[in-house]
Amino acid sequence: MNRRTFLRGAAATSAFAALAAAGCGAGNTTESIVATRAGRVRGIVTAGVHVFKGVPYAAPPQGVDRYLPPHPVQSWTGVRDALALGPTPPQPPTPPPLDFSAPPIPGADYLNLNIWTPDPGSARLPVLVWIYGGGFDTGSNGLYDGSAFARDGVVFVAMNYRLGAEGFLFLDDGVANVGLLDQIAALAWVHDNIAAFGGDPGNVTIFGQSSGAMAVGTLLAMPGATGLFRRAIMESGAGNICYSTDTAHEIGQRLIAKLGVEPTRDAVAAVGVERVLAAQTTVMGDLAQQPDPQRWGGEPGCRINMWRPTLDGATLPAKPIDAVTAGAGADVDVLLGHNGEEGRLSLVPFRNLDSVTEEELTTAMRMYRLPVDRALPAYRAAYPGADPGALLAILQADWYYTIPGLRLADARTSAPAATYMYEFAWRSPQFDGQLGSCHFLEVPFVFDQLHDRRMQWITGPNPPQQLADIVHHTWVQFASTGRVNWPHYEPARRTTMRLDLQPTVVDDPCPVRDLWDGVELY
Repeated sequence: MNRRTFLRGAAATSAFAALAAAGCGAGNTTESIVATRAGRVRGIVTAGVHVFKGVPYAAPPQGVDRYLPPHPVQSWTGVRDALALGPTPPQPPTPPPLDFSAPPIPGADYLNLNIWTPDPGSARLPVLVWIYGGGFDTGSNGLYDGSAFARDGVVFVAMNYRLGAEGFLFLDDGVANVGLLDQIAALAWVHDNIAAFGGDPGNVTIFGQSSGAMAVGTLLAMPGATGLFRRAIMESGAGNICYSTDTAHEIGQRLIAKLGVEPTRDAVAAVGVERVLAAQTTVMGDLAQQPDPQRWGGEPGCRINMWRPTLDGATLPAKPIDAVTAGAGADVDVLLGHNGEEGRLSLVPFRNLDSVTEEELTTAMRMYRLPVDRALPAYRAAYPGADPGALLAILQADWYYTIPGLRLADARTSAPAATYMYEFAWRSPQFDGQLGSCHFLEVPFVFDQLHDRRMQWITGPNPPQQLADIVHHTWVQFASTGRVNWPHYEPARRTTMRLDLQPTVVDDPCPVRDLWDGVELY
């Protein structure tokens, strides 16, 4: 195995001094060194929290390895600095105003982790591992600050994983779901190393939002992930977006055609990262001319989701909902939920809700396979006074998040582990109040990260700290004990906690749930 030597001695001292001088910790910053199985890493300690950034969990993927399953991390001698964010996975730019995340960082070592802990050593604290969202084609761990979790006695880990073609290209060549295999590799690293950071490898909770939540739900069904986590939290996603091999192969062949190369991973790797990213964008434009929510999306008000996990029969043998129904993840405690007006994030920043027409609304209903003659009056009756734009945002939420979440919870009826359901209902004042309880809005509250300016474009400048206290504490409690302060979900009542300034327990809160009975979602 290759052994690499990293910054140490006087040079490391200089680097650390520069970091401290830059203002980290307001003069209270000290260093912290932890030994992983691959080598020692140097982090910083600020306000009692030990922070390690850019810690590798796998070897840097280069050449054709960019499109192949991860290799074990290479060991090193000396002490490796873990003082700054590591490189981020290659990805296309995110359109404004959704480009609020951390800027991309170039470099090959993008299979890395950030870790926050209050007590490296033998404390055996609960562990939370975050999987970011972004449609499986954008995102990184740099936006998410785990300080509040560490402050409250939890070891927090945020991973990077491969996106787009690098993570999800399917060529029917025996390789699939490389991005999910990255996630499994990261979880295996956590299992093997987190005790050195004060975490309990037997008390790991994975959690994610949007495609990160889809990944969490999918990991429940992946044999390679069995035993690597004890609990799971899904925020707006339930493992409900997967491709058949036929559709995944079609996507792969479209990319190959744009690149003009042979259908091999070597050939794709040889053209370089920038050409692949440009070809992805072109294919997404083509798919937008053929909207299909059962495959890649693109219905009115929705973006194209070109990359998804593939039901390849090996890494992912069955649809997550079918696997869970058959007992997969039955020993894993689950907390899942959605936001009240998810679809507003894909509409409001780009167009006024008032501009949505009834034709667009009914077109979406047809594409979701709902009977319009029943669905339109049912939604109008359930949400009196809502115009077509508001109804389209709710409809999208039901298709992508609410109904799949309910079905996953129903599938766990006989599971011995607990299942809990929530709905985040607080409404953002942004965009003249039109943003509402949109997609992603719960994240700053979960992380107790309300004062982060990058988050305030969605929360507004004065979001309620009392709600962050409630939501953040609930996530910490669940990670620590597997329990929350409301009853288990069970199909007879579908008990749900509605998270708002005055949290309320409600039963069966989706007023159009019956309308979706028998509708095949994906």
